[in-house]
Amino acid sequence: MLSHLDEEGLPVMVDVGEKAVTRRTARARAMVDFPSDVMRRLRQAAGSGQDLVGTKGPIFATAVVAGIQAVKRTWELIPLCHPLPLDAIGITCAVVSDHEVEIVCTVKTTHKTGVEMEALTGASVAALTVYDMTKALSHAIVIRNIELVAKTGGKSDLGAEL
Repeated sequence: MLSHLDEEGLPVMVDVGEKAVTRRTARARAMVDFPSDVMRRLRQAAGSGQDLVGTKGPIFATAVVAGIQAVKRTWELIPLCHPLPLDAIGITCAVVSDHEVEIVCTVKTTHKTGVEMEALTGASVAALTVYDMTKALSHAIVIRNIELVAKTGGKSDLGAEL
């Protein structure tokens, strides 16, 4: 049985009242795939800086702020997520090839439930922000492989990497 369904198959919010408070972390990744010519133009506009720059401004810095906002609002976006006290949120954006940007979102809490959905939401919204800030250059940009890559804490501690 799925944890978010009752005996009749109706959605319920999981009761975490009896669970132990533990340190929990989750890391998620999203990839943004650009046509090579678009990436070349973005990198040229950025010069020697680490951030990509588009007509709307600094792409990575904006994506990081958007991702952090999304993590903090996950419980409002995903109906059966608990509101959580968040200890830390970290988001990185990096060019990893001539056509790819990797976004990694790490979230930490000390609580009774994990932060997988928060990490996935942060990576997703950061990727959507990169897309929004660059779509004027091409609609062939693809967001792919949004995935949980690490989870620690709780009864299903999966270690540092999945």
